[in-house]
Amino acid sequence: HQSVYIGVPVSRGLRRKRRRRRSSREAQDMERDRHYSHNRYQDHDRYRDIDIELCSIMKDAVSPAAERLRYILNEDDDMPTPTLFTEMDTLQREGDELEWKESARWVKFEEKVEEGGERWSKPHVSTLSLHSLFELRTCLQTGTVLLDLDGYSLPQIVDDIIERQIEEGMLSPELREKISFVLLRKHRHQTKKPIHRSLADMGKSGSSATYNCTTHSHAQSRSMNDIADTPSTDQLKNKFMKKIPRDAEASNVLVGEVDFLNKPFVAFVRLAQATTLGGLTEVPVPTRFLFILLGPQGKAKSYNEIGRAIATLMVDDLFSDVAYKARDREDLIAGIDEFLDEVIVLPPGEWDPKIRIEPPKKVTTADKSRKSVFSLNELGQMNGTAVSEDEEMPAPHELGEELAFTGRFCGGLYLDIKRKIPFLPSDFYEGFHIQSISAVLFIYLGCITNAITFGGLLGDATDNYQQGVMESFLGTALAGSVFCLFGGQPLIILSSTGPILIFEKLLFEFSKNNGIDYMELRLWIGIHSCLQCFILVASDASYIIKYMTRFTEEGFSSLISFIFISDAIKKMVGSFKYYPINTDFKPDYVTTYKCECLAPDPMAAIIFNGLVPMPDNSSSVSGVSACHKITLDWSQLSKKECLKYGGSLVGKSCKYVPDLALMSFILFFGTYSMTVSLKKFKFSRYFPTKLRKLISDFSIFMSIMTFVGLDMLVGLKTPKLIVPTEFKPTRPGRGWLVMPFGKNPWWIYLASFVPALLVTILIFMDQQISAVIVNRKENKLKKGCGYHLDLFWVGVLMAACSFLGLPWYVAATVISIAHIDSLKMESESSAPGEQPQFLGVREQRVTGILVFVLTGVSIFLAPVLKFIPMPVLYGVFLYMGVASLSGIQFWDRIKLYLMPSKHQPDFSYLRHVPLRRVHLFTLIQIICLAVLWVLKSTFLAIIFPVMILGLMVVRKVLDMMFSQHDLAWLDDLLPPKTDDSEEE
Repeated sequence: HQSVYIGVPVSRGLRRKRRRRRSSREAQDMERDRHYSHNRYQDHDRYRDIDIELCSIMKDAVSPAAERLRYILNEDDDMPTPTLFTEMDTLQREGDELEWKESARWVKFEEKVEEGGERWSKPHVSTLSLHSLFELRTCLQTGTVLLDLDGYSLPQIVDDIIERQIEEGMLSPELREKISFVLLRKHRHQTKKPIHRSLADMGKSGSSATYNCTTHSHAQSRSMNDIADTPSTDQLKNKFMKKIPRDAEASNVLVGEVDFLNKPFVAFVRLAQATTLGGLTEVPVPTRFLFILLGPQGKAKSYNEIGRAIATLMVDDLFSDVAYKARDREDLIAGIDEFLDEVIVLPPGEWDPKIRIEPPKKVTTADKSRKSVFSLNELGQMNGTAVSEDEEMPAPHELGEELAFTGRFCGGLYLDIKRKIPFLPSDFYEGFHIQSISAVLFIYLGCITNAITFGGLLGDATDNYQQGVMESFLGTALAGSVFCLFGGQPLIILSSTGPILIFEKLLFEFSKNNGIDYMELRLWIGIHSCLQCFILVASDASYIIKYMTRFTEEGFSSLISFIFISDAIKKMVGSFKYYPINTDFKPDYVTTYKCECLAPDPMAAIIFNGLVPMPDNSSSVSGVSACHKITLDWSQLSKKECLKYGGSLVGKSCKYVPDLALMSFILFFGTYSMTVSLKKFKFSRYFPTKLRKLISDFSIFMSIMTFVGLDMLVGLKTPKLIVPTEFKPTRPGRGWLVMPFGKNPWWIYLASFVPALLVTILIFMDQQISAVIVNRKENKLKKGCGYHLDLFWVGVLMAACSFLGLPWYVAATVISIAHIDSLKMESESSAPGEQPQFLGVREQRVTGILVFVLTGVSIFLAPVLKFIPMPVLYGVFLYMGVASLSGIQFWDRIKLYLMPSKHQPDFSYLRHVPLRRVHLFTLIQIICLAVLWVLKSTFLAIIFPVMILGLMVVRKVLDMMFSQHDLAWLDDLLPPKTDDSEEE
């Protein structure tokens, strides 16, 4: 029969073939028409029986196949089904000798041996002919099916198959030796190169290659077996084993045509125990299933398609479960019928069957899609029309038992400690991994960049009372180390944040204008805020975080990301102002460019010369002795000395500076763009998987080292990282300890409760929203959360930093997200063509502790860190801000404004919510974000913490503007109010 791809009716293909052949040799055509007509009516009878069975689905709620499979798959079985590696070998003749040659293999997707026989094809989705699936169904109905056969070697298994066929009258005893001889020929795999046959093999093949030779005894045929008893060296060293899970088993498909059969020889075997059958399989994986199809000559293509059909079924998640649990032949046929129910038909002529379909980026497993059919059938839904998972209503917003209101004093804190203690040992030994090294380097550079940037800004805002770079490094190291060692979620990184900076600036201006000592006032605010945090922890107040839906999370995280991006760009733009580009420089007039130092008026010069000390370049200064008056040669002074001694600079080139701004921009944008490119290198086509992943993990470090080297090679004096060389406070006269009494009136100690309340709100929102983002279910964290424990230690560190005059530290959203991303784990062995599966995050405390220890040690690393240009760190800053925006639905919805409908991505919410409602929801988020941005940039920034809390109020108002259906897709449904007394 003609090989027809999925969706092409067989009768249509036969009619086309018949019309094409009707024009020549009428007698042969009529005979051929009768032949095809007979086959067609046989096919129609077969398909009619299947159609009757499938049509019963329309009559009954549950099809017979689904009913049977429901009982098979719902049986209690704790053992998971192993992954199947499927190999298909076809019978071929090499000269006078027969051999089985590997033609295709499957782990999840199909790989074919290319026609040249020199390489494997790219993994692709198997496209089967509909006819081959029906023929396979017939083969299993009429062939031999042996389930749970005790097999220890291929010859023994072949003997049992042949014996069963002879007993059932399906095979003539005279064909025993010929079948056995063919099935036990050697197997040539794609990993092997063709080997020249030895003289002994040639002699052996010459006496045994003829099919009609019947004089050999069974023992003689057995002695001529080419199949190896044990795996070869090539099999044991096959690198393809890295793509196969350790517990995998094999299914072997053998198809071919011979000249001594007049009807197909078909067998499906499931061994009781998986057994290694020597050289049968390309890789040393034990075989569990064996499918054999030998048939008369002339139909090799049909046999090949049937072999591909059973091979594709064996790697199908649902059918492989059926194959392992089937009790008889009918169970296997029910599995094929279910597969046919789910087949998607592609109309003929609408696509090119020669095109290999690329594997999808994300595949829905059978557990989540097709297996759910059986439970849905119980509800009366027809088989094949079950609602897929992405069409179901999203679940209400729920953050887990960690945020349950206990109603007991410190109940949540107690549960957090009880939850985290069992994981303490693993929090340390799981951190010793090469991936942790790249994470430490990345987050360390992000932390010192953040410390220097916010330290400089805060130092300017508070007249260096706090913090300079020294205080910033010391405070970051102290607070971060304590939190990572004892906190509930060690993946959170503590740092200075934009909102804290705003409050500190306003507090300093208030103190300065009212004659209040800033450091003492700040100490009492920190003490009151610490006590307020303790009250929140004791009363389980963190449970209100469950009402922070995606609307609040995305608004806050977007604001922090934009602060990072804007600060990086502002710093970069500032370098253009400080080092302007010389746009008016004309190379042709270089001879006219000069700059001279002119002395001041003569009388001032005489007085001045008698007072100034000898300049450094004493060789260019004329003088008699130290006792005489010094006369300066003003034309020989440097620019710095000229201005120092009161001279004036005259000339066109006096304002000339090297193009440091342009070089700084190259370092800034180069670091950012190279980091982005190397992060994506993991998905490129070049180099092995491990090398690509290693490059991706160390992308930040490689980018920084590249552009630090470029800066040193060029030699321009770009602005460098300023690292303190002495261990002392930045502001002279300020000690390391702030005294609580003596500088402010007594009522300040009580009145500071009010501004402390604003700080507490700010810290609570900043800390807990960052914790919610880190603990998202998408990150697959397994060790639980610690919202109450985290807030407890943040309160303790607030008081400690206030006494030491160090900045206040809270969870840094952007750096914490970057920390999570740098520790994500993916499956090491994935099927060819399959995307590595995200397994979760390497949850441990080692990386955070090392980051903050290195930050503290940075005080003494000035000789090394001073070579890092600041524009390079600004590029890291920009990358962290941009990277934290990826994956935020809010950002994706903003981009929809610029896309025509036909070019918009296939987001799930666009399938269920009208586009105008999506745009309205996004517009409200943009307005809220703009209001927060304006507030933080003006004198109203004092109410900034309250406005962040106001995002939750805005979200509650949205319940009156949008339906619950729309909010379920665009945001999260708020959890319903529960009566605690009823729950108890």
